[in-house]
Amino acid sequence: MKYILIVIILLLSLCNIYGDLSIVRLKYRGGGDWYNDPSIIPNLTQEINKRTEVRVNTSEVILSLSDEELFRYPFLFITGHGNIKFSDDEVKILRTFLSNGGFLYADDDYGMDEAFRREIKRVFPDKELVEIPYDHSLYHSFYDLDALPKIHKHDGGPPKGFGIFDKGRMVLFYTYETNISDGWADPEVHMDPPEKREEALRMGINIFLYALTH
Repeated sequence: MKYILIVIILLLSLCNIYGDLSIVRLKYRGGGDWYNDPSIIPNLTQEINKRTEVRVNTSEVILSLSDEELFRYPFLFITGHGNIKFSDDEVKILRTFLSNGGFLYADDDYGMDEAFRREIKRVFPDKELVEIPYDHSLYHSFYDLDALPKIHKHDGGPPKGFGIFDKGRMVLFYTYETNISDGWADPEVHMDPPEKREEALRMGINIFLYALTH
């Protein structure tokens, strides 16, 4: 309980710092559907507002890496089914963003893995995506979770979460073979059962709150 109170105090302070706290959907080139499932961010942010003391803008903010207002926001989200391509300038901007307190959550919606890994290697050529164990504080930042949820089957492999660390801080979290964000969509979109949607929402809340407090 003491830890949760500390987290809430920190989050309220961050709300004051950032003002209009939002989850930014990252728009990218390359042909992938960056716009996939437009209901996911509004639904997740509504649950954050309902379940926690944090107040988040429930409207989706869409920005590309070249947009000047990018650095107003601490949390970026990227998803899709296909190719991603960053320009050289965008690579530098994302590296600067992540190295100066920003956080990127990436969720492979099936078909994004190869392109995402390629582009992130350009952003951090000297760093590797490392699998995050379930005793890491990300899985326990609000809800006490012992595994990643498996929302959709995809290739049938186990769900995995990977991170990149810069100066000891996790700046990026990438989920693969889980498709958490599909579980945030309106129920009729993917017809996920309520228990799967709940697992996805809990994991999404954990990721967001972890990012804001680390």
